[in-house]
Amino acid sequence: MLKKLTFIISLSILLLVVSCRSARNLKNTSGMPSPSISVVSTGNAELDYLNTYRDIAISEMKRTGIPASITLAQGMIESNYGRSELARRGNNHFGIKCHNWNGPSVYHDDDKKNDCFRKYNNPEESFRDHSDFLTNGTRYSSLFSLPRDDYKAWARGLKKAGYATNPDYANMLISKIEEANLSVYDKGYRGEIKELKSTPQNSSGNNLNVTTASISDDFVIPGHARVMVNNRIEYIIVKDGDTREKIEQQNNLLRWELARYNELSNDFSPVPGQILYLQPKRDKAEAGKDNYIAKAGDTMYIISQKFGIKLKSLYEMNRMEEGAEPAAGTKLWLRSIKPVN
Repeated sequence: MLKKLTFIISLSILLLVVSCRSARNLKNTSGMPSPSISVVSTGNAELDYLNTYRDIAISEMKRTGIPASITLAQGMIESNYGRSELARRGNNHFGIKCHNWNGPSVYHDDDKKNDCFRKYNNPEESFRDHSDFLTNGTRYSSLFSLPRDDYKAWARGLKKAGYATNPDYANMLISKIEEANLSVYDKGYRGEIKELKSTPQNSSGNNLNVTTASISDDFVIPGHARVMVNNRIEYIIVKDGDTREKIEQQNNLLRWELARYNELSNDFSPVPGQILYLQPKRDKAEAGKDNYIAKAGDTMYIISQKFGIKLKSLYEMNRMEEGAEPAAGTKLWLRSIKPVN
């Protein structure tokens, strides 16, 4: 009996020691709670990446002041949406090398053969180390005097400070942020991006296949309630609980205006996450947005809403028949008529 009791006590002590060691190994040294990361595949690498890592990017923004849009754009570009060899072998999403690093490493051909890169236990560690890499030392200190919502200044500042050797790195970041609308994460966007469950129709009765997202209550523009501006057009993003009547009343709109401005059928019902313009869309995109490369799942209507362009004008500029849809990788003209080949 005594031997059995001694064995049970010894086993309990052993299990306690192992548990403590595991806890120490998994400790988050940042002092911030680790976001819960789960992956639900949508079949779209960009959406999967944003749905997986948006929360930790926002948490790191709140901890260090680095814009979430910049963090996400860098991760998407550097890791090819988490699919690069470096991301898969080392959980390294930002291409950070082994300088001043005492942790595990992984070797990968980059500027030179078998460059040494930092290796992490999981992608979350990579995100936290990316923040610490930028905040520690003086090399990137000038960035933290920039406004958090000025992603263009941050992108140019990163390039100027020598984060990457690619001479077009700043423009790559800016393009990625604007293409994926990542700046919304700098304002508190935490909704999961998902495919629309119901399918609205446009004024011609065609299905729109709109991609939507849920927007958290703190996604607002200070001083302007929920109203935002794109291509010099005011718009809102539909939230849970919104009805068409409520939106019309809040924005002093007549019954016909929302349907006409957004090229929807007269009896449409708003869907959470849907973009709704409060003013007529324009015939072309704003200056600087001359072209767009269609992604998987894009429709001409989605693109017209993204850039605030009338659907008919978008078709005409691209010499496409109404109802046709672009294949992934198609280059679309947004401000002028597509040249004749």
